Amino acid sequence: MFEDAAALREEAEKRLRALAGEHARLRDDQWAAIEALVVDRRRVLVVQRTGWGKSAVYFVATGLLRDLGEGPTVIVSPLLALMRNQIAAAERAGIRAVTINSANPEAWGEIYDRVADGLVDVLLVSPERLNNPDFRDNVLPELAESAGLVVVDEAHCISDWGHDFRPDYRRLATLFEELPPGIPVLATTATANARVTRDVAEQMGEGTMVLRGPLERESLRLGVVKLPTAEQRLAWLAQTLNELPGSGIVYTLTVAAAHEIASYLRDQGHEVAAYSGQTEPAERLAAEEALLDNKIKALIATSALGMGFDKPDLGFVIHVGAPQSPVAYYQQVGRAGRGVERAEVILLPGTEDRDIWAYFTSLAFPPEPVVRATLAALTENGGVMSTPALESRVDLSRSRLEMMLKVLDVDGAVRRVKGGWEATGEPWDYDAERYARIAGERKSEQDAMIGYLTTTDCREEYLRKRLDDDAAKPCGRCDNCTGEHRSPQIAAQAVESARERLVRPGVEVDARRQWPTGLSDLSGRIKPELGAEPGRALGRLTDIGWGNRLRELFQGGDGPMPDEMFKAVIQVLSSWDWRERPVGVVNVPSGSRPELVRGFATRLAQVGRLTYLGELGYRAGSPGKQFNSAKRVQAIRSTLAMPKDVGTAIADCGGPVLLVDDRIDTGWTMTLGAALVRHAGAPAVLPLALATTS
Repeated sequence: MFEDAAALREEAEKRLRALAGEHARLRDDQWAAIEALVVDRRRVLVVQRTGWGKSAVYFVATGLLRDLGEGPTVIVSPLLALMRNQIAAAERAGIRAVTINSANPEAWGEIYDRVADGLVDVLLVSPERLNNPDFRDNVLPELAESAGLVVVDEAHCISDWGHDFRPDYRRLATLFEELPPGIPVLATTATANARVTRDVAEQMGEGTMVLRGPLERESLRLGVVKLPTAEQRLAWLAQTLNELPGSGIVYTLTVAAAHEIASYLRDQGHEVAAYSGQTEPAERLAAEEALLDNKIKALIATSALGMGFDKPDLGFVIHVGAPQSPVAYYQQVGRAGRGVERAEVILLPGTEDRDIWAYFTSLAFPPEPVVRATLAALTENGGVMSTPALESRVDLSRSRLEMMLKVLDVDGAVRRVKGGWEATGEPWDYDAERYARIAGERKSEQDAMIGYLTTTDCREEYLRKRLDDDAAKPCGRCDNCTGEHRSPQIAAQAVESARERLVRPGVEVDARRQWPTGLSDLSGRIKPELGAEPGRALGRLTDIGWGNRLRELFQGGDGPMPDEMFKAVIQVLSSWDWRERPVGVVNVPSGSRPELVRGFATRLAQVGRLTYLGELGYRAGSPGKQFNSAKRVQAIRSTLAMPKDVGTAIADCGGPVLLVDDRIDTGWTMTLGAALVRHAGAPAVLPLALATTS
């Protein structure tokens, strides 16, 4: 159809203009990639900065390949937001794109039919879909045979660097091996150092063409503002937000911080919205559109707003708290300044950042005994086990258990099938060296991030060197290069206002209503006559206000509660809109902080003129620590007990009871403790704790 390379390039330029505007022209590396895919049918890895035009490569190549009669392009894409943007871009270029993901299962059958009938140019799938049993066994083989092009977006997730984010990405190496000869493959990313680039290219196969460009972002003005307290950071943000150009993103490290900051900024008159992985999909989409249309000043977001969110005129990115690595940070700030001459990038590091990093690090691949226990449970069962059934046998949270099973699936030790998982019987070795290497690399990345905060050299050059960008040089734009550092000064009144907000006590804690799955004798709804009322906690451990104080308290060992903290708990009680005032107090027994918990309960009873009814007991030692609900319930049931004298006191008190503990993690101690108190005769139980983790 195309007479020569010149004619092919002319058509490629035409398609680019349809996609990106009349003034768009192909970069040399864009054309090199397109030519390699369309003419030579090669495998190509493109590592280029955010905004360079990686999606243009695969959309232009798709159009050219379709003109040559090839099958549809299959794009493996990690996030729904990214898929939505890619579909919109494809439509602008006259390319028919559809997606299969968790949000549209009712449309999958129709989409498969359209693909089979040749009515689809691009099919976007999530990496998890690759191991859906029906898709993997019935749809993927046919797609692999008929595809004109296979694209892997955000390909750094193939590497160990990203294995905890999406273990399903590691399955792509197998897909590459099984593709018929002559099907070109394109992998793209903006976030890869030399090690990750080499790793991905090796998994793509021998002869992969690597096109790696400089990562300079000429529009970004990077800076760091160091403020010692959370209230100063919050006040500075409220004071500075309207000075920043256009609209932007304020990143936080936790969901709690995103909601806390968004709420405060709204109170200060700023148009902002909170955004996290826990936000409902429709609400997330509405928030994205509000930012895209400049109807709000900022989204206060976790990393859930990341890869693929495309707003060319995004004027600023602020981080309240530092990400764990320069790689993650440079990727997130890359959202800004794609289509404007100047974008502000500001980092407000917090003293609590390292604690949050440590928490996320603790969620890495489980130790070998836990993995072996999982394989043994599957082998002993001799058939398919659901994830909930495995939860009762393996001490991991649901999310960590599923992540581990996916890694074992990729490694060939287990297989996902309809109804759950089964052991394959294949030998499997615990790659301790690999997991230790990953842990070591992450520690190095954290150290490098601390180095970014303290460097007096060019900040952009520092980040680019961490990404092994050989072209890195001083940018001449950041605060260190120009000597223009943003002032950390804030009006005292603004700091006090923020402090008052952060120390405003009280978090509602939902009561458990369902027993965990996988238990033989407990299932379904918790009986109303044994259930607790919604409870309260002074604060969340992940809050930027009370969270810091509570972490300090718990790290300090056992002892009485500070007066300031107790007064705040009294405020929580005074604002609690309970149906009937409690008449008594019972506390959960504590193995680690007995003086704190017992003193908390007795002091509450004294100040509130309530009856201290005593303490629940343990039959044989405390239950220890478990990480999933089924295991936790089993452990607590076998240890937690109602002393006879406490049960008698509860029966005699004749009214609602406050059930007190130092912290609520899974909520099962409070749930089972409440059931004991209700069984003893209390008409209602009101859980109260100093801290909650959620």
